[in-house]
Amino acid sequence: MHRFFKILKSVLLLLLVLVMFTVTWFAYLYYAADMKQPRDKNLPDKLRLVDNGLYRQYGDNYLRKSESGLWELKIKGSAFERGVAAGKLMDSLLYYQEKVFVDQIRKMIPSENYLKFLRFFIVMFNRNLGKNVTEEYRDEIYGISLSCTDEYDFIGNPYERQLNYHAAHDIGHTMQDYMLVGCSSFATWDKHSADSSLIIGRNFDFYMGDDFARNKLVMFCEPAEGYKFASVGWPGMVGVLSGMNEEGLTVTINAAKSSIPTSAATPISLLVREILQYASTIDEAYAIVQKRQTFVSESILIGSAKDGRAAVIEKSPGRIGLFADFGGQIICTNHFQSDEFKEDKRNIENIQTTDSYYRYQRLEELLAEQEPVDEYKAVSMLRNNKGLSDSEVGLSNEMAINQFIAHHTVIFKPEQLIMWVSTNPWQSGKFVAYDLNKIFNAKPNFLDELYAKELTIPADSVFLTGDYNKLLKYRNTTSYIKQQMKVNKKVSTMVIEEYLASNPDYYHLYEILGNYYQYAGELAKAKQYYQQALTKAIPKVAEKERILKKLE
Repeated sequence: MHRFFKILKSVLLLLLVLVMFTVTWFAYLYYAADMKQPRDKNLPDKLRLVDNGLYRQYGDNYLRKSESGLWELKIKGSAFERGVAAGKLMDSLLYYQEKVFVDQIRKMIPSENYLKFLRFFIVMFNRNLGKNVTEEYRDEIYGISLSCTDEYDFIGNPYERQLNYHAAHDIGHTMQDYMLVGCSSFATWDKHSADSSLIIGRNFDFYMGDDFARNKLVMFCEPAEGYKFASVGWPGMVGVLSGMNEEGLTVTINAAKSSIPTSAATPISLLVREILQYASTIDEAYAIVQKRQTFVSESILIGSAKDGRAAVIEKSPGRIGLFADFGGQIICTNHFQSDEFKEDKRNIENIQTTDSYYRYQRLEELLAEQEPVDEYKAVSMLRNNKGLSDSEVGLSNEMAINQFIAHHTVIFKPEQLIMWVSTNPWQSGKFVAYDLNKIFNAKPNFLDELYAKELTIPADSVFLTGDYNKLLKYRNTTSYIKQQMKVNKKVSTMVIEEYLASNPDYYHLYEILGNYYQYAGELAKAKQYYQQALTKAIPKVAEKERILKKLE
């Protein structure tokens, strides 16, 4: 017995040493995290912020709110100068954007203890993020951070938060494995294009709530080094999601299926920003991508006026591929197409079990129907909410090209240096056109509208006077039913009847009703609605399996 206690004591001592070592090691990693915050720099001299009610000015930098609802930012200079100017011009927008982002996180994670753990996790995960971001973009982010609030310092100081938010975009994209819907894009040229020139269209489906997408920002940047460019994003976003530079090179990104990342690398939006600022051809863009390590998989659709065509650079954390089609047309959804990834198990699984290939086929159909494509036809395709062969799949189904969640939709004509940007709601509002020849080479008057009114593509009046209200009814009632379940309250028969009429072709509506009746203990009705959900078009194999499990 004495020997047993002696061994037990030794084992417990060893475990204690291991625990202490582990805690010490994690503490070291936590406190040794280095975001490489730039040293304090001198702010530009003799510049003051001017606000005349129509636009704001800081030196040669401007911010205005277009009557279209889009914010327009024009900045120039060195990285730090650009960041400072953007921060001073957009201080209230930066506060709003950060508030809605943090509020959304709090909705998802209401527990303060979990939020503290999340901060610990973010610091650990992104501990080497700084060294994976170029000094130029760290300086620009730091300049912006000087105008950010200290209200959220429990997450990190303003610079750390702004840098982390760029990585948050990538972490959000990894959620495609579970719930994130996908973007759709295409490019046509030669005989497939109405005037034979290159035309590119894309939906950027990244959803963090309606409030997050409220302030869409079109940025016109004239950096001290590299090419002038325009991009579409949100306040505080130094990276690029969709953009075109003065050489007629365009970039858009589509998430691909990724493994869960284990450590930070270069955020994809900052890699795309580097391409847009420093590349003028597909080969130059490819060379830049080869230099950087990313921690998510992404398809980067490159359009090039100099090359007269488009190509897709496919980047995973460990590999890179190039997909080029010289036949005059490229489609890009959320799976890889190059020879490099044809035998990749994760990519094959993505094609077989998600809606990515379905949307690819749908774009093939639409392009064949609309050929030759111009900007009006491009917008029409990106607004389309039907399934293959114009089948009804329900409003907001991920199988449709238009899922009514797009942060923005953009059409590019690189050879003409014209870009069309969508306005609210989603891609259903009018598309306003920016002529980058005039914006970069002339001196636009910021008292006037920057977009070319004669090139405006009208709003989708058929949808806005019809299915728009049905979609709002469906979404609002979905939230209402979920809330009633939380507080253990019944939903009236009238509400359920109106709900069924709002979106009768969408599988998820019936799953929600199945959940409600199962929670209420009415299992026969729950079974009925689950079975009805299975008769509808379901985007992912995992979602179908989820409903089948509920039926059990």
